[in-house]
Amino acid sequence: MAPIISIAGVSKTYDTGFTALKTVNLDIERGEIFALLGPNGAGKTTLISIVCGIVNRSSGTVTVDGHDIGSDYRAARSLIGLVPQELTVEAFETVANALAFSRGLFGRPADPAFVEKVLKDLSLWDKRDAKIITLSGGMKRRVMIGKALAHEPRILFLDEPTAGVDVELRKDMWAMVRALRDSGVTIILTTHYIEEAEEMADRVGVINHGEIVLVEDKTELMRKLGRKQLTVQLRDPLRTVPEALAAYRLDLSPDGGTLTYTYDNQADRPGVASLLRDLESAGLAFRDVDTQASSLEEIFVNLVRKTP
Repeated sequence: MAPIISIAGVSKTYDTGFTALKTVNLDIERGEIFALLGPNGAGKTTLISIVCGIVNRSSGTVTVDGHDIGSDYRAARSLIGLVPQELTVEAFETVANALAFSRGLFGRPADPAFVEKVLKDLSLWDKRDAKIITLSGGMKRRVMIGKALAHEPRILFLDEPTAGVDVELRKDMWAMVRALRDSGVTIILTTHYIEEAEEMADRVGVINHGEIVLVEDKTELMRKLGRKQLTVQLRDPLRTVPEALAAYRLDLSPDGGTLTYTYDNQADRPGVASLLRDLESAGLAFRDVDTQASSLEEIFVNLVRKTP
């Protein structure tokens, strides 16, 4: 099946000479949640803005469900809903009218029942007649999501959607995102809350200095690049690690009571089972064993550090 978004050879250099994107190639699959991660200034928002037709690309092509964003802009843009980082809402408009107006901008016929559904999904129904200026920051963020969904897009871009949103609202939003994905909507999100990407995303892309560093299935990424640690609590403290265990390059805690074995999932190093056997052979009794796997955040930080 063809990707719903295809980005080929896209670059962006501003009139000042600053290059925000360098030859980006990226395909987004239908019905997936794709997390685009990168530090501030990496090019995330520029890339999203190009796909959405807000920023002109310097080179390359972008198609949305087969529609070129330049030559077939209207058809491409009608498929996209965008929730930008900035809180840009009509201060003195009511919540319901803001959604209805956004729907009309895309030529969609009036549908009060659909607007009602969106408002209820976003827990905004009781605020439908309130002027947006009276809402909290978190509620305004919900209104922006509602406006992006008002014309029933098949693709939803969420650029830092939970910035400034409290924990309860954030959970509600992610429940809604899952429901949208289940209905066939493709979700592309950028976020500083990497634990959200770890929980939500099907695939992860990392961008840094205007270049895509990698694109990988989240589970496969963590299998390939994740590290694990085995911590062994000894019954009797050690002064030094026995020479027979040197191959494991173990770390001994200052008090001598804990040995830590760090290994990569794909590293050519002895396995945990052999370590436990060798500990027993060395006469070391242990009270407890614990394992920890690296998080997506640790993988992301390591990848960004490696990028020149």
